[in-house]
Amino acid sequence: MAEKTRVMVVDDHELFRKGVVMVINRMDNMEVVGEAVNGKVFLHMLNSNVPDVVFMDISMPELNGIDATKEAIVRYPKLKIIALSMFGEEEYLQKMINAGASGFLLKNSSIQEIENAIHLVMDGKNCYSNELLGYFTNKYISKNSDDASNVQLTRRELEVLDLVAKSMTNQEIADKLFVSKRTIDGHKANLIQKTGSKNVVDLLIYSLKSGLVKI
Repeated sequence: MAEKTRVMVVDDHELFRKGVVMVINRMDNMEVVGEAVNGKVFLHMLNSNVPDVVFMDISMPELNGIDATKEAIVRYPKLKIIALSMFGEEEYLQKMINAGASGFLLKNSSIQEIENAIHLVMDGKNCYSNELLGYFTNKYISKNSDDASNVQLTRRELEVLDLVAKSMTNQEIADKLFVSKRTIDGHKANLIQKTGSKNVVDLLIYSLKSGLVKI
């Protein structure tokens, strides 16, 4: 029998939190092992109960999801945290990713999207709400980035970019292209530099906006 994926839900809105808990507990091989009303309670719970995946609200009293995520990732670098957001909170999502979150979903995501997100982060990949990618495309691409037509990428860089867009890890990309992980690290660093991106998330958004990749 497969070991169940252990999940925590952190959200100050009880009705929403209980709903997510109920949905996850009905999924195969998944169970909710804790729930918290804010980041402070969550961090205290980690002292005795470390899950595999955490669904983390952003705006909460006492300690918000951004600061709670930063502290949790420092303590447990392998912890997978997925940010949850309502429309109107998207300006905080980049901060969540910088804090170490593995992805972000809207609170109106479907049950299937929530289940897929858990599987993706457990496989070492990232998960993104398509609707929020559209928001980032409009809001977070650097205004100083070169136009895509002026960015010269090699064939191999384009291959790597396409695989990054498919949420593959550096090791998975290296295995697929029969090169070392270190080589892929170099290609990603070059891609970030050439496109004027701040990080891999910005690189992905730039690529979607410019039509270099499609998902």
